[in-house]
Amino acid sequence: MTITVGTSTPPVRRPRTAWYSQLYIQVIIAVALGIALGAFYPSAAENMKPLGDALIKMIKMMIAPIIFCTVVHGIASVQDMRKIGRIGIKALVYFEVVTTLALVVGLIVINLLHPGTGMNVDPASLDPKLVEGYVTRANNQSTLAFLLNIIPETVIGAFAAGDILQVLFFSILFAIGLHMLGDRGEFVLRFISDVSSILFRILDLIMKVAPVGAFGAMAFAVGKFGLGTVLSLAQFMATFYLTCILFVLIVLGVIARLAGFRIIELIRYLKEELLLVFGFSTSEPVLPRFIAKMTNLGCSEPVVGLVIPTGYSFNLDGTCIYLTMALVFLAQATNTHLTLLQQIGILLVLLLTSKGAAAVTGSGFIVLAATLSSVGHVPVASLALILGIDRFMSQARALTNFTGTAVATIVVAKWENELDLPRMRQQFAHPTEPQSAS
Repeated sequence: MTITVGTSTPPVRRPRTAWYSQLYIQVIIAVALGIALGAFYPSAAENMKPLGDALIKMIKMMIAPIIFCTVVHGIASVQDMRKIGRIGIKALVYFEVVTTLALVVGLIVINLLHPGTGMNVDPASLDPKLVEGYVTRANNQSTLAFLLNIIPETVIGAFAAGDILQVLFFSILFAIGLHMLGDRGEFVLRFISDVSSILFRILDLIMKVAPVGAFGAMAFAVGKFGLGTVLSLAQFMATFYLTCILFVLIVLGVIARLAGFRIIELIRYLKEELLLVFGFSTSEPVLPRFIAKMTNLGCSEPVVGLVIPTGYSFNLDGTCIYLTMALVFLAQATNTHLTLLQQIGILLVLLLTSKGAAAVTGSGFIVLAATLSSVGHVPVASLALILGIDRFMSQARALTNFTGTAVATIVVAKWENELDLPRMRQQFAHPTEPQSAS
């Protein structure tokens, strides 16, 4: 497998390989084995954690330089810089509209199905110390602090920390400066393109061991938290997973049809990445490969470079669904009555607190703690009720977030006439791996 960004040369069709050598098959087998080990030998499964951690660390070390190369090459190559502003504005407007829809969908479904009604949980019986850490971290967050944090203290610090938005912010400024140099910047632009090709070749090597990492992450999750925890709150989990599926197939499906493609085609095209997201319970490890796949699909480099990294913090459809559903579920479980006006007020608060929740495991829980603390209607201690299943809920959140950002990338690309429709149709019909520039 070799990967590149920004080449217009059609990829070469490869001969059909054995079924067991395909990445998505290997990941399915690895995830299944991880679940089995966690269920039957939990103590041994917990020791598999370093396998998942090692792969995540290897991929994370690639995220910052790949975002930098992709964004700089994409923006600096554009003749009309006003186009970059249009792409950014259109992406943010799309994010706001669709995440608001996600919040509303979650609120409607949880009120229709009432999975928490009848549990009669006494908040006083729950140990508040279990969620103290999350509440403390939530209280330290604010919208202003989040916006200021987009500006890094130092450029090196942004790359060292791997903060996606900070790296994106510097990359945009660097690209604009490079564009302003004109012909004098051609050498730097070619150098960045060559570095990008090297980075994606390194990513090729890392992805060969992705199934091992997925096995370790899934084994640890099941072994640590246990399937029994899932069964105890199965009704709420099933309601949440069902809502995410309906949101992807209906809401994102309608948006996809309006943009000229079917959501099932996109899911099939990104099946390897979706399986890895499921295995790791986060979409961050697939970010570099996601960028390459969407460029290979026919979306232009400027669109991919701006929409995907920004979407990882602002287009969290699954997290938004989770926030409204979890909050109302906790109210139902603790017999806390919420009027329609109170729920609308919570919805308005979530429009702010849901933004900027990084696409990593646990972020949705921190945002939920911040929202409970700010609205004051539902006891904060009730968070302990769903603490044990949050890891398993994060899988649906991450999958929905990832799919939503993929749809957003295509939609914004089409709005800007930066989508190669014939190439997209060809890739959906006969997907090929992105090719590396020689």
